[in-house]
Amino acid sequence: MRAFQLVGWQQSPELREVPVPEPGPGQVLVKVGGAGACHSDLHMMEALGPPPGFATELPFTLGHENAGWVERLGPGVTGFAPGDPVMVYGPWGCGMCANCREGRENYCQKVSGQGGGLGGGHDGGMAEYLLVPAARFLIPLGTLDPRQAAPLTDAGLTSYHAVKRSLHLLGPGSTAVVIGVGGLGQMAIQMVRALSAATTVVAVDTDAGKLETAKRLGADEALLSDEDAVTRIKDMTEQQGAQLVLDMVGIDPTLRMAAQVARVLGHLTIVGLGGGALPVNFSNPPHECSVASPYWGSLPELMEVITLAQQQKIKMFLEHFPLERANEAYQLLHDGKIQGRAVITPHP
Repeated sequence: MRAFQLVGWQQSPELREVPVPEPGPGQVLVKVGGAGACHSDLHMMEALGPPPGFATELPFTLGHENAGWVERLGPGVTGFAPGDPVMVYGPWGCGMCANCREGRENYCQKVSGQGGGLGGGHDGGMAEYLLVPAARFLIPLGTLDPRQAAPLTDAGLTSYHAVKRSLHLLGPGSTAVVIGVGGLGQMAIQMVRALSAATTVVAVDTDAGKLETAKRLGADEALLSDEDAVTRIKDMTEQQGAQLVLDMVGIDPTLRMAAQVARVLGHLTIVGLGGGALPVNFSNPPHECSVASPYWGSLPELMEVITLAQQQKIKMFLEHFPLERANEAYQLLHDGKIQGRAVITPHP
């Protein structure tokens, strides 16, 4: 089969021929319908060497945002049949620690919740077939098309989890600010709208086109990212700042802005992997403003995300690329030319 693999650090991935995996006991082989291209993949491609905790030897197959159809069941697997459309939960934990037992395999205490395509010792889904190590990582998709649903496993789940932890702050009259409205930011806007009673949702970005998309998805205000944006947000919140600020970028300028527009007793949530540092002192961020960097989400939360998609309460703008154009998709993503999410579709 064909697989899009990272073959060396700071090198372009390559489309290579590899054997089709054979599912062992408890495992499932999935025919990949869609595999999302993520900014975290770009960070890995551009790294000088393996990140801390990286357990995978090169080459390995990229793609941690996957959905498809059950192809073959390993011995002992029940509850699924060939042809079933499924979502693949991305962070693959040990299944035995306290966090995994609660469905929070993203915070596995043994393997850090890394799954296929992320350095956890497993190949990802940018291939014709994906070997899933345990059936518990599969969630039925129902009527959803795997080629459309794949980004829900990361862009959808990560945004959902980031918003859900702050719902107690988002009552009537509250304000949520989303900095960076690419694929994750667009989902975050919809999650705030679908889950909370927040009165005002503010989108901030450097790209006017993405801001227009943000307005269509439910943002009340769309601001170009500059000092005027900080002034506008402070003015609309009577100088108090927003109850929730989601930084979907995570570079120094966006983190500085996030601290400026957050409020006392609010939440500043860092989702983006831009590598910036948040300036912290006695008065910055504001007093008792909680700062968190959530990672992905839990298995039960992914089931909730799928329900929202089935109810058509969330959607994503997608651009599909065949496997042989995966490098092109990542280049467009790198250049900021993907308006929503790029999805690689290995099968026509």
